[in-house]
Amino acid sequence: MEPLTTTYPLKYSVPKARVFVVFLSMVLCTTILCLLQLRFFKPKIKDFYSFEVKDSRGRIISLEKYRGKATLVVNVASYCQYTDKNYIALQELHREFGPSHFTVLAFPCNQFGESEPSSSQEIESFAKGNYGVTFPVFHKIKILGSEADPAFKFLIDSSKREPRWNFWKYLVSPEGKVVKFWRPEEPIESIKPEVTSLIRQIIMKKREDL
Repeated sequence: MEPLTTTYPLKYSVPKARVFVVFLSMVLCTTILCLLQLRFFKPKIKDFYSFEVKDSRGRIISLEKYRGKATLVVNVASYCQYTDKNYIALQELHREFGPSHFTVLAFPCNQFGESEPSSSQEIESFAKGNYGVTFPVFHKIKILGSEADPAFKFLIDSSKREPRWNFWKYLVSPEGKVVKFWRPEEPIESIKPEVTSLIRQIIMKKREDL
């Protein structure tokens, strides 16, 4: 007499082929999601004009309004051995080349010899009253250390040159890239050829676009 053998159906077994298909589908979906994330959520590469700053009254200003111009960005101070010479030269430069294709952007800073102790509005009044400046004077900022203003930090990182004193100057292209920098003791005459070259490029591009 043959022994009785009982077989039970394997209710929960899944064919290996089906497991492989499910796994492959999961991998494919994950890959597609990663590619879509890279395509649509890729962080935008910043340029100088993509930042926001504060004006002398503390209001948020987008630097985007200066895109398309050549800009000379300067960390200014009211009580420095370079104050008179630089403010006079910067205003002359702004009057000669601005405001259609060029502007000076002044950022007060008190981190060098504590030579800019006043409030932002007092600094603006000082610059306009004593030197007749017509270029923007922004809110007082820090440009060194962990609290450095992001826009100015961009200039430093791009140029690989950190200001060591007041009135360092960074020339920014119409596209928001740092072109060149100058130390405070360098004559304004050394800046003019670079500004002239950028303005010539701006004018030629506008003519081509017509």
